[in-house]
Amino acid sequence: MDFTTLASGSTGNCYIVSSGNSKLMLECGIPIKKIKAGCGYRLHQMAACLITHEHQDHCKAAQDILAAGIDIYCSQGTAQACGISGYRVHIIKAREQFNIGPWAILPFEVQHDAAEPLGFLISDGSEKLLFATDTYYLRHTFTGLTKIALECNYALDTLDANIVSGYVEESRRSRLLASHMSLEQCKKTLAANDLSQVRQIYLLHLSAQNADAERFKREVQRLTGREVYIAG
Repeated sequence: MDFTTLASGSTGNCYIVSSGNSKLMLECGIPIKKIKAGCGYRLHQMAACLITHEHQDHCKAAQDILAAGIDIYCSQGTAQACGISGYRVHIIKAREQFNIGPWAILPFEVQHDAAEPLGFLISDGSEKLLFATDTYYLRHTFTGLTKIALECNYALDTLDANIVSGYVEESRRSRLLASHMSLEQCKKTLAANDLSQVRQIYLLHLSAQNADAERFKREVQRLTGREVYIAG
């Protein structure tokens, strides 16, 4: 299983998971032209697109994805908030597994300021990917993981220093604490899960203002002993 980042962050998110001849798109929060270019102009190879929630940096191109003939899988709350419907929109529910071709996908609840946000546990039969972004913590733990793609948005000490200096508004602090995962919580989440088979960890959705990519990579590598990559 391969995990590729087309975009990650508050300006847009889009990822491709590949296994054999099958590919899944995770999020479509960048313009369709950029998605097409990132896919090598082979959108027809996408088995489906999974969307976690309705914020524009995760679903901006949803209508264009549907128009391109690609099915979208998301929660009822996400579909309604995105304004998408039709036979290509498949409503899924947390903790109800479904299949798309060779993929077995288990959605689960995450904690974010959105209508009905989800994370995904994705298996191709030989590998298992945990994908969770835009959530300030995970209430579930998982076993048998081989890859983890997890939000690591900000470091609390950096955020507080930026507030003191006036670089970040105080009002943003409470919103971040209740909607996005910090470095500290990311490390706790990784420590709580079974990493015995994990090969790669991808850190997602780093803040442009409150994150230090090299620090985040170094600290997660030290904690886990695994290959760590910054998505971006």
